[in-house]
Amino acid sequence: MFELKWLWQNLEGNRTRYILALCLSVAGSSLMIVNPYISQRIVDTFVAGDSALQNLTEQRGLLIALCLGMIGFSLLRTGLAYVTTMQYERSSQNMLYRIRIYLYNKIQGQDREYYDRNRTGDLMTKMTGDLDMVRHSMAWIFKTIIESLTIFIAAVIYFFTINTELTLWMLTLSPLIFIVAYIFAKHVRPMYVDLRERLSQLNTTTQENISGNRVVKAFAREAYEIEKFTEKNVNYSAANKKAALVWLDYFPYLETFAQAFNVILMLVGGLLLMNDRITFGEFAAFSSLIWAVSNPMRNIGIIINDIQRFFASLTKIIEIYYARPAIVNEHRPVTKRRYEGRITFEHVRFKYDNATVLDDVSFTVEPGETIAIMGSTGSGKTTLVNLISRFYDVSSGRVLVDGADVRELELDELRGNIGMATQDVLLFSDTIDGNIAYGDPELPEEEAVEFAGLAAAHDFISRMPEGYDTVVGERGVGLSGGQKQRIALARALAVRRPILILDDTTSAVDLETEEHIQQSLRELDYPCTKLIIAQRVSTTAEADRILILDGGRLIEEGTHAELLAKRGYYYDVFMLQNEGIGRQVTAHGKE
Repeated sequence: MFELKWLWQNLEGNRTRYILALCLSVAGSSLMIVNPYISQRIVDTFVAGDSALQNLTEQRGLLIALCLGMIGFSLLRTGLAYVTTMQYERSSQNMLYRIRIYLYNKIQGQDREYYDRNRTGDLMTKMTGDLDMVRHSMAWIFKTIIESLTIFIAAVIYFFTINTELTLWMLTLSPLIFIVAYIFAKHVRPMYVDLRERLSQLNTTTQENISGNRVVKAFAREAYEIEKFTEKNVNYSAANKKAALVWLDYFPYLETFAQAFNVILMLVGGLLLMNDRITFGEFAAFSSLIWAVSNPMRNIGIIINDIQRFFASLTKIIEIYYARPAIVNEHRPVTKRRYEGRITFEHVRFKYDNATVLDDVSFTVEPGETIAIMGSTGSGKTTLVNLISRFYDVSSGRVLVDGADVRELELDELRGNIGMATQDVLLFSDTIDGNIAYGDPELPEEEAVEFAGLAAAHDFISRMPEGYDTVVGERGVGLSGGQKQRIALARALAVRRPILILDDTTSAVDLETEEHIQQSLRELDYPCTKLIIAQRVSTTAEADRILILDGGRLIEEGTHAELLAKRGYYYDVFMLQNEGIGRQVTAHGKE
């Protein structure tokens, strides 16, 4: 079976320990028949035998040896059980650690499309609950299966050595139990797949609500979110109950068959004892070891229950384990180089889910040039700059950096030459200094202060109680939108890359702060090609060139003056923004 081969593969480095644990399980479980055998000897020799009183007098040493033997074997089984459990735990925990690291690296290496298709809550469920279920299966479920099977086989063999007829009578129930267990397994497996999906939905809802808590409060939608969470919780609870009730439907049959072993022992065993076909000690041995036959039969439903959960979880983990990103490193140069910063788009087309986002876009950006990109919402601006970093691959055409197709460049080298401040600002739960130095952990503190100054962030940071050592909340909670944008800009500047991409990074700052940032960008002390997505004419006016996108097509290109002269989209935006400013000035003058 593929799943078991996968587990064996990931037990590398712990296979010997796990095999040792399995062997110890077999040995420890086999020893369970020793004490019933000793009990049989004691009963037949010193209690119910014809020479019981004589043996008590003449063979007292044997009695003491047998009693000590029972104590010794009990202690031995206890010791073996402890060692066995430790070996299972160590091997399963080591495997869990190894798989979790591998899966985390896998997730980190996936491209943007993978995250577009997979929910965060679902990935979190796979990395936590599903992995722990696999570990639990390796440490306990498989252990229970091996031990139950060993005890059952050992007990049956021992029973056959005592009396074949009684043993066969007892085994008549086994086929019925296996039939019930098979029907139960077939019935319950789809339910655990559904249960796993409902848990994923519940976790996704929880993650989204916590992450977007400020939006929820801003719109006073707490009641709605509670209702939505309650619905998911009810669905998960209902699926859990449904699976549990299926088990309860089959449990009475399994329990009845398990208890029937005792009834057969009393009836058939009693008749054989009265007919002197077995001794009282042999009957006692059957009686003391009947649990070794009935318990595995009783536990078979519980084992199947857990096995179905295990396979449902393992399937989800394997989905991540064998996921392959479409965008991967295929070219690994010996030494990484610094790019000049020339960018060329040649008849680039890009489709996402059959929707055309960019259509036949061509332009060239020379090293050191500043390009502003404008366009209406959904025109493809962000997608265009994402193609440079190869977050997505073009559907047709080429994107070139320094004359080389980005698909032929090593990813780490390509992205290591690009500094980026994204539209959706994400700050880590770290100090402000740590966030600015994220791209260069060795960045000196004085340089972090310098770049914060260039991004117009130093003033508000220095007014904070702990300055640059202030820890920001998750995703920058506690900071305004403009403050987060400026810290993200400082982070992009601090890596000193030859290509700088700014995706609407000044939309939340005032005009005075924006002018300071624009001045800083013009006076950078290192060569840098800049692509700036913006909606304000004040941001784009001093760019070397301005690109206008509409519906995924490049409709205008030129300097500020050239585009005004064309009286197209850019002219309309310029007039709209300036008329708005004029109206505001007039209104304030009347006041």
